[in-house]
Amino acid sequence: MISLATPDEVSELTALVNSAYRGEHSRKGWTTEADLFDGARIDEAAMAAIFSITSAQVLKYVESKKILGCLRLDRHDDKLYLSMFSVSPLHQAQGIGKKLMAAAEIEARRQACRAIDMTVISVRSELIDWYHRRGYRDTGERRPLIIKDPNMDVPKKELSFVVLEKSVA
Repeated sequence: MISLATPDEVSELTALVNSAYRGEHSRKGWTTEADLFDGARIDEAAMAAIFSITSAQVLKYVESKKILGCLRLDRHDDKLYLSMFSVSPLHQAQGIGKKLMAAAEIEARRQACRAIDMTVISVRSELIDWYHRRGYRDTGERRPLIIKDPNMDVPKKELSFVVLEKSVA
């Protein structure tokens, strides 16, 4: 079931996101950032802060009372920016990601947005290909990776972002 996450789920969401992106546990899934970064993807303080941003919301996928997937949506102009897309490595390739992406598109249309956009680390070709198969296109825009907390996100090499977008109108 997909619904809005709440502030009382910060610990579970933080653990999910970190397990999906970083560390050895993330290698149990089909895609990981473990070879690109040291450190955590997010901490509980940063996760909790999301819930105070009026333009942001976190969707969660729950099965058997456990959060198995989530994503963050931020409204900007006539688009929703999608980030923090995470599925538990032990539950990847079971359709949870597709369901979350479909829910994000429904939310974008509900908010009368024309598109969803996102940034993906340029060297994550398998992930970019996955988004392409779901209708996201490369806008041609590239952005530098700016580290906000050098105690958490510690890149192992120089990285940049590709900007992807999908029309939902």
